[in-house]
Amino acid sequence: MPKIPTITKNLLIINVLMFIATLVLRQVTGTDLTSLLGLHFVLADDFHFYQLFTYLFMHGGWTHIILNMFMLWMFGAVVESRWGAKRYLFYYIFCGVGAGLCQELVQYVQFLNQGLTNYEMVNIGTSVIPVSQYLNYWTTVGASGAIYGLLLAFGMMFPNERMFIIPIPVPIKAKWVIVGSIAVEFFSGIGTNSDGVAHMAHLGGMVFGILLILYWRRQVRRTYYGDGGSRMFGNMQQRWKTYQNKRNTNQHYTTGNPDWDYNANKRATQEEVDRILDKIKKSGYDSLTKSEKQTLFEQSRHDR
Repeated sequence: MPKIPTITKNLLIINVLMFIATLVLRQVTGTDLTSLLGLHFVLADDFHFYQLFTYLFMHGGWTHIILNMFMLWMFGAVVESRWGAKRYLFYYIFCGVGAGLCQELVQYVQFLNQGLTNYEMVNIGTSVIPVSQYLNYWTTVGASGAIYGLLLAFGMMFPNERMFIIPIPVPIKAKWVIVGSIAVEFFSGIGTNSDGVAHMAHLGGMVFGILLILYWRRQVRRTYYGDGGSRMFGNMQQRWKTYQNKRNTNQHYTTGNPDWDYNANKRATQEEVDRILDKIKKSGYDSLTKSEKQTLFEQSRHDR
């Protein structure tokens, strides 16, 4: 595990502070932050658009926040270290909001299936309440949707990384953990409506995550391997190989040749450029270190 990077650290702090504030205000003033900041059903009186963002920082209990923060620390630190702060934060919020939208869609289907449009009152077992009040109870909280998006990103970057999943006693590759998580959440989501877990929101976070990752990868191909002046990085590798092939065809290198070290350095540079270009294709230009960017810059000037 790397040192906890800035965005992940701040997300951990904000979530913990919001959870403590929720407990304190509920006891001291009777104010329920969950009702104010949790994500209500879109047709409920208490719904507000800002809740699609704020619900990510609310949690329903100690177990809920401990598990979520553990996963945020475990996967978030790795993903942020690989992508950088800006891309990581955008991805996290994008997955979280996407998960909330999926949850709203699921609740709307539930609303139609229950035929609530035909009633003014609902029997909840202990009492009969207005439908409007009943809909306000449909509240979603937690960072799970965004964190499942981080799990997906981790698995796509390190598919063969082995992980221990309690209570399974043997390590499992990350790609199979993703497949298993999708299967568990899907069948749990369609199999039960009363466990209090937003399974489809978890899936929604992963769906929005893979869509964004695929979009970024497509943009990388367009930017660095497309037409026009932006083709520089894409063509650099081919021009370099062509140059080397010509030199190897026209010249014979022996141990005593004074150009031996020069050509060895050229071949080493070629391998480094190839590695950097492959990294751009997989993770984007922002994933490069300062020295890698400098290497590409210098090589581009050399090829002009």
